[in-house]
Amino acid sequence: MPAGGFLVSPPVPPSGVEYEAKITTSVVLSTVMAATGGLMFGYDIGVSGGVTSMHAFQREFFPSVLKHDGKKESNYCKYDNPGLQLFTSSLYLAGFTATLFASYTTRRLGRRPTMLMAGAFFIMGAIFNGAARNLAMLIVGRILLGCGVGFANHAVPLFLSEIAPTRIRGGLNVLFQLNISIGILFANVVNYGTDRIRPWGWRLSLFLAGILGALFTLGVLLVVDTPNSLVERGRLEVGKATLKKIRGTDDVEPEFNAIMEASCIAREVKNPFRNLLLRRNRPQLVVAVLLQMFQQLTGINAIMFYAPLLFKTLGFKTDAALYYAVIIGAVHVLSTLVSVCAVDRAGRRMLLLEAGVYMFLSQAAFAVIFRIKVTDDADDINRAWAIMVVAMVGIFTSSFAWSWGPLGWLIPSEMFPLEARATGQSVAVCTNLLLTFVMAQSFLSMLCHLKHSIFAFFAAWDVVMSLFVLFFLPETKNVPIEEMRDRVWKKHWFWKRFMNDNGGGNN
Repeated sequence: MPAGGFLVSPPVPPSGVEYEAKITTSVVLSTVMAATGGLMFGYDIGVSGGVTSMHAFQREFFPSVLKHDGKKESNYCKYDNPGLQLFTSSLYLAGFTATLFASYTTRRLGRRPTMLMAGAFFIMGAIFNGAARNLAMLIVGRILLGCGVGFANHAVPLFLSEIAPTRIRGGLNVLFQLNISIGILFANVVNYGTDRIRPWGWRLSLFLAGILGALFTLGVLLVVDTPNSLVERGRLEVGKATLKKIRGTDDVEPEFNAIMEASCIAREVKNPFRNLLLRRNRPQLVVAVLLQMFQQLTGINAIMFYAPLLFKTLGFKTDAALYYAVIIGAVHVLSTLVSVCAVDRAGRRMLLLEAGVYMFLSQAAFAVIFRIKVTDDADDINRAWAIMVVAMVGIFTSSFAWSWGPLGWLIPSEMFPLEARATGQSVAVCTNLLLTFVMAQSFLSMLCHLKHSIFAFFAAWDVVMSLFVLFFLPETKNVPIEEMRDRVWKKHWFWKRFMNDNGGGNN
């Protein structure tokens, strides 16, 4: 093994140019540190559901929910409270807004400075949440965390796609999702422990997000910006030197020339959002938006946000609900590792299609079990059937974790041309966060009104999204990121009609 890493032999493009690249220490450090942004995102997803299930937290901020907890009432409507949902969902509405600004900072300032901004927001948000004395202060903290999520979710996938060698781009990018999974698991473990520290254990859960934000910020300070970003901002010599460093070789001319060519096209773009609507960029835009929409319509975030509350709906006590949430979090982490190993071998489409089958079956099982066994009377719940629901949640979460979870972020980050990449990623993240906000704000109310039918609703979308993948999603594995248009989109049976060579007007 050569010093600094081992040689990766990427596929040879049709032009005969082979991009030489090693897995260098710089690449490993950069990808691991950048992917820790997912750790923060995952922690914020996991911590809210556990904290909102704690009696001490409910007593201080949502006494009306605690007043009704344990009374004879519908299992489905125990936690149907707009304020409780706003605590969770406000983060994602803020993230949606922040992403619009992140598009500008990522393009003008670079990927690395944008990630540093995300770290600062994470730290401030955690301080506000941990020290909250009223609901307003609590929401302000969630908004600040949301700004961090918006900046990080925009910049990190772009950073990872651009810095990674082509052959392992998918696996390294999935590190972002792996860290999301680890963050969820860590939050569930923390919540399980802090629930016993009364009455202030929930503050510790929320404040620990600041420690993770500090670690993320420190990690970003140790990484370099991507050659693509440096060249795009006119720092050609630094960009070339950085490319040599991260590839572990001086023979970077072919890849550097490809980046330069893409950068020249990008500089001609005066209005990034208008450019995104050009005919030649419409396929990528449509696919990116639909992938984000489908990712949320699986119902994953509704389940991950409110897993402890969902388990309490089934009759579990708070500590048991948090315990099973930890188990689900562990399943999520282990399953994401499958994606890291398989995404660059099996391909993106195969993982998505196979997972679609398992997710459909799991959601259909939820609907049937809830319809037959979960009544409006809490005393009538059969514990064996409740455990079966926990098992189905595990299967569903596992399937999502090695497919739609990581690939929903990976595919949009790698398929846009450079001149539309930052803006396209911005639209993808905005779509994701907006729909995440909608799901977080409405799930408990939907559960109350639709009851078991909500899972049939999600199952139907599993079918629709699998059909979309089968017919309209092209395979992008092992394709150099700057050659995606020629080697993927121009050869797809449907999208090739949009790939004209004359610069592509709006017609």
